Parts: sequence; structure tokens; C-alpha cells
Amino acid sequence: MSKRPKTQKPTELKPFTMLPPAKGKCQVCAADHTPDMPHNRDSLYYQMAFKQAHGRWPTWADALAHCTPEVQKEWTVHLTAHELMGDG
Repeated sequence: MSKRPKTQKPTELKPFTMLPPAKGKCQVCAADHTPDMPHNRDSLYYQMAFKQAHGRWPTWADALAHCTPEVQKEWTVHLTAHELMGDG
């Protein structure tokens, strides 16, 4: 019987290629939202592209950064109510 190899957690992303978001989708997060709304922080495309560009995982604050102060406030209230805003 052979021994199973130990698995290691990756410490860094290896180079990879992602396909671009579909036409008509947000070109930053690949989600379907209007330009005034936040990016989808949980989108795999957004997470991987952000990590590759910034060396860290995105937060909801990052996803909201391009929004107006009013939109940021409204989303922050809702994210905090659901305990999702404490991500940095």
C-alpha cells in the first residue's frame, strides 16, 4: 500500500491565465451589475485578478471603492448587519 503524499497549502499564486469577462459583464469583476454598484467581492474572477494585481485578497471596501459615498454607506450598513464588513 502506498503512502498518500502530504498536501501543502499554497503560499503564493502561480502564474496563470484567465479568460476575460463575458461581453456585457463588468470587466473588473465579471458580474452583471450597473457601473454605480460595487464589484462582486466574491466573484472568483475579481478575487484572482485583484490578488494578482495587488498581492492580497480583495475586501468589500475594495469592491466599494469606486462607488459614491451614498452607495458606500448603504452597502456598508447592510454588510455590517450581516457581519460581512469586518474584512479589512
